Amino acid sequence: MRRFLDGLYGAAGLLAGLCTIGVLVSVLAAIIARQLSMNIPGTDAYAGYFMAAAGFLALASTFKHGEHIRVTLLLNSLKPAAGRKLDIFALAVGCLLASAFAFFSVKLTYDSWQFNDISTSNDATPLWVPQLSMAVGTVLFLVALIDELIRRSRGLSAATSQQTHE
Repeated sequence: MRRFLDGLYGAAGLLAGLCTIGVLVSVLAAIIARQLSMNIPGTDAYAGYFMAAAGFLALASTFKHGEHIRVTLLLNSLKPAAGRKLDIFALAVGCLLASAFAFFSVKLTYDSWQFNDISTSNDATPLWVPQLSMAVGTVLFLVALIDELIRRSRGLSAATSQQTHE
């Protein structure tokens, strides 16, 4: 199971990287088209879609590699047992918040698909397509938080990139 989850987080991180390249390609296409007195409809919208996708798809991988910003000053000042309890509490609260975020992201995507909602810009993209990356990213982030909560509840240290690859 550990290998599967790490692979899932890694695949989402790879997709996030590809979406970052998508932002670059969209912006470059718009710049080049403008220099050639042409217009490519939707390049601004697609740059935004790719940027949002990159951010959401990277959530789980970034978290599992210990790269999210954390206030460790308080945790480091506590005794190990108290620090562990506070860490577990913070992960539990994070799971609650992430579950709400994931639920409403999936619901938004489903509603957009069900109502055939399309972008109001000139690209007229069905909105469920770019929203899908948000839904997938938030669900994977929730899975990563639950995964880490279980690890920490079992007394294991926080997973980081070095620990998961040793």
